[in-house]
Amino acid sequence: MEGMVSNFLWLQSLFTSLNFLFFSFTLVFSTLGLFLFLSKRLLKPCCGCEICQTYLSSSWSKEFNNLCDWYTHLLRESPTQTIHVHVLRNIITANPKNVERIVKTNFENYPKGKPFSAILGDLLGRGIFNVDGEYWKFQRKMASLALGSVSIRNYAFEIVTCEIRDRLVPLLSSLVSQEVQKGAVLDLQDVFRRFSFDTICKFSFGLDPKCLELSLPMSEFATAFDLASRISAERALSPSALIWKIKRFLNLGTEKDLRQAIKLLNLLAEDMIKSKRKMGGLSAQKDLLSRFMQSIDDDNYLRDIVVSFLLAGRDTVASGLTSLFWLLANHPHVVSAIREESDKIMGPSSDNEFVTHDQMRKMQYLQAAIHESLRLFPPVQFDSRFSQANDVLPDGTFVERGTRVTYHAYAMGRMEHIWGSGCLEFKPERWLRDGVFTPENPIKYPVFHAGLRVCLGKEMALVEMKTVALSLIRKFELQVSSPDNWPRFAPGLTATLRGGLPVVVKERN
Repeated sequence: MEGMVSNFLWLQSLFTSLNFLFFSFTLVFSTLGLFLFLSKRLLKPCCGCEICQTYLSSSWSKEFNNLCDWYTHLLRESPTQTIHVHVLRNIITANPKNVERIVKTNFENYPKGKPFSAILGDLLGRGIFNVDGEYWKFQRKMASLALGSVSIRNYAFEIVTCEIRDRLVPLLSSLVSQEVQKGAVLDLQDVFRRFSFDTICKFSFGLDPKCLELSLPMSEFATAFDLASRISAERALSPSALIWKIKRFLNLGTEKDLRQAIKLLNLLAEDMIKSKRKMGGLSAQKDLLSRFMQSIDDDNYLRDIVVSFLLAGRDTVASGLTSLFWLLANHPHVVSAIREESDKIMGPSSDNEFVTHDQMRKMQYLQAAIHESLRLFPPVQFDSRFSQANDVLPDGTFVERGTRVTYHAYAMGRMEHIWGSGCLEFKPERWLRDGVFTPENPIKYPVFHAGLRVCLGKEMALVEMKTVALSLIRKFELQVSSPDNWPRFAPGLTATLRGGLPVVVKERN
C-alpha cells in the first residue's frame, strides 16, 4: 500500500513538473512570437516620406559611407537646415538659431529627458550625461570646482606628459629603432584609445591600467566599456524603443551581451571604489573619484560617476586625435607649419623634447589646427534633448511635446551658410586673425556643446590633444596607409573609425 502511495506521489510530482515545463516553453515561445510579430509591425514604414523610407531601408548607404554624411546632405538641402525623421520622432537641425534656443534661451524645455535616460540608463545610470535636475546640478558643481582648479589642471598635464614620455614615445621609437620592424603597420587609433584610457584612469581614479603596453591585452574594463558603449548607441538607432526593451526583457542577442558587459563594469567599478576606501586619506588624493567620495556614500552612484568620467575623458580625446592625424596625412603643409611654429618657440626637437604650459599657449597655429580638425570631425557628432512642452523653433519648425530634438555638430561643420564656401576644406588659417587664434561662438561651433551643458573638461581635453600631437609631429613621420579613403565610422557614442587608422612610423628627417 505504501509503495502504491509512493508511486502515485512520484507520478503526481512528475506530471506537475511536466506541466510546469510545458507552461514555461509555451510562455517563452509565445513571447518570442509576440516579439517577432511586434518587430515586423514596428519595422514596417509608418511614414511614407522619402527620408523615413530611406532610413528604414538603409538605402542611403548606396551613396554615403556614413549615416552622418547622409544627414549632412539632407540638412544642407533643407531651406531651414532642419529635417524631421518621423519614424524616429526626431527633429534634426544644423541651424545655429535653433541650437541657441535648445541649449540656452529655452533650456528648461529641452532636458535630456526620460527616453534618453532609458537608452543609456543601463550604462551611465545617474551619471552627469544622463540626468537632469538635482543630480545634474550636483555633479556639475562638483566637477566644475575640481576641473577649474589650477592644481588639478597641472596634475592632469603632468599625467599626460609622463604617459607620453614613458610609454607613447618609447612605443613608437621601438618601431623605428628595430630593423626587423621597420615599415611595420601600427593602428594609431588603438594606440590613442589605450593612451587616453591610461591617462583618464590615472586622473579620475588614481589607478594605472597600463593599457599602452601593446604586448598586454586591453584591460577587461576597457573592453567591456567599448562593447557597452556600442550597444547602447545602437539602441538609439532603433525605430522603436520597444524592440530593444523586449530583447532586454528576454535577455537576447545584443542586449544579453550588454548585460554581461555592464555586469563586468559594475564588478570592476565596485573593486575600484573599495580599493580607494581602503587606501584612506581621500582628502589628500588628487584624483576626481577621491573628491566625489568625500561627499557621496552611495557606491552605486559613485559607479555611475566613474563610468561617466571614463566616457568623457577617454573616447573623445582618442577620437579627436585619430581624426587629426588622418587630416594631417592629407595635408603635409599643416604638419610643416606646426613644426615651424614649435621650433621657433621651443627650439630644435633635439634640444627641447617636451612642451611646457607657457610654450603651448604661444602656439597659435597648433591651436587653430586642433579646432579645425574638431570642426570637421567632432568626437560627439550630435546631441539630443526631448521637448517637455510644445515649442516653435526660430526657423518655424513646430516641436510637439515628447519629440526628440537633435543638433548635429558634424553637419554644422560642413554648412556653407555657417563657414563659407570653403567649409569642406581643412584650413587652420580660418581661426587666425592677424596670426592670433580667435575662437568662434560655441552656438556656431557646438563641438564641446554649448549653453548650460557646455563641456567642463574642454580646456583639459584640448591641452591633452595638443601635447600628444606636438610630441609625435616633432619626433616622427606618421604615414597613413590609406590617406585618401574617406573615414567610415563604427556605431558608438563617439566617432570611431572602422578598421582603425593604420600608419607606418618613421623617424623625422
